[in-house]
Amino acid sequence: MKLILTAAVDKLGVAGDVVEVKDGYGRNFLVPRGFAIRWTRGGEKQISGIQRSRDAREIRGLDHAAEVRTQLEGLTIELPVRAGDTGKLFGAVTPSDVALAVKRAGGPSVDKRAVQIGKPIKTVGSHTVGVKLHDAVTRTFNSRSWLSPELDRARCRTGVASRS
Repeated sequence: MKLILTAAVDKLGVAGDVVEVKDGYGRNFLVPRGFAIRWTRGGEKQISGIQRSRDAREIRGLDHAAEVRTQLEGLTIELPVRAGDTGKLFGAVTPSDVALAVKRAGGPSVDKRAVQIGKPIKTVGSHTVGVKLHDAVTRTFNSRSWLSPELDRARCRTGVASRS
């Protein structure tokens, strides 16, 4: 089965690539999840648009990855979160939260799929987060999750506050 990838798929290709896969893999996994579309002559015209959008958000090479890495050096991001009295978060910090916090801290725009969180962040405190900029370049930095007073006040207003 011939498909056009709309997203990066490990060990297969990146968005805009035309790939040949087994029928079951394409029909049951790639197409339903939106990772690929069936190849047609009309779909061939969409490849340039997919590749343009990929190039706009992608690290362009090793030199560009090193440049972004220097921008990330020394950057400590802060994540305001909602947590209970024991410091345990309501939910977890996601890669998209980290990517948004990097942007707010004055760092470069980072794709949320490039953020690597080793162990889920479910407590208030300092944590190490990695960003895979290129196959050869990965940068780690510190993130600090803290209980936000604004979020805590919102929790009290909605009646979710803990009982004493």
